[in-house]
Amino acid sequence: MKIILLGAPGAGKGTVAKLLSDDDGSVQVSTGDILRAEVKARSPLGKEAKSYMDRGDLVPDALIMKMMEERLQKPDCRKGFILDGFPRTITQAEELQKLLKKLKIRLDLVVNLDVPRDVILDRLSTRRTCANPGCQEIYNIKSKPPTAEGKCAKCGSPVVQREDETEEAILFRLDTYNQKTVPLIGYYDKEGRLRNFSSISSQQTVEEIKKALKSGQR
Repeated sequence: MKIILLGAPGAGKGTVAKLLSDDDGSVQVSTGDILRAEVKARSPLGKEAKSYMDRGDLVPDALIMKMMEERLQKPDCRKGFILDGFPRTITQAEELQKLLKKLKIRLDLVVNLDVPRDVILDRLSTRRTCANPGCQEIYNIKSKPPTAEGKCAKCGSPVVQREDETEEAILFRLDTYNQKTVPLIGYYDKEGRLRNFSSISSQQTVEEIKKALKSGQR
């Protein structure tokens, strides 16, 4: 499969992408992962990106697209890929369309995960993350709690609430998403590529996406 996965913070994009990847071997691709890999490898693109990041600036779209071009041509993407949370803006979507045309890659589907605002707030505000940088296991104090001592069940490190997962921070992230990314839904809908999926249950959502891909619905 070759799909784009859209959805607000907390919509479950990462979980859905992993389940889809486990199902048929399509690789999960996110700009965050690409950036971290390039910076860690100290590649020319990684060094250039790091110079922006060290200044606290956003990495320019042109540089992101260069990294995306390299990533999509790697052998593990030949079977399929899931673009997790990319593109984020219409400008990026337009550049991605040019890139896919250049690489002769045809998208199968653009998936939008539709989750009520109150569900997102509950999911993110109850999320906790292992403080160990080498672990980063995700917990939820309701559905997947850490140990009774508030420690990671995998490595024993403390679990913490990230600064961007307080209620105030979550509301700000959702407002930013609505301003910058929601227009993408209209963009892809106009192209006839978009399908909306209710994402309350990740497993059920994955099954519905697989059915849509199999039937060739757009």
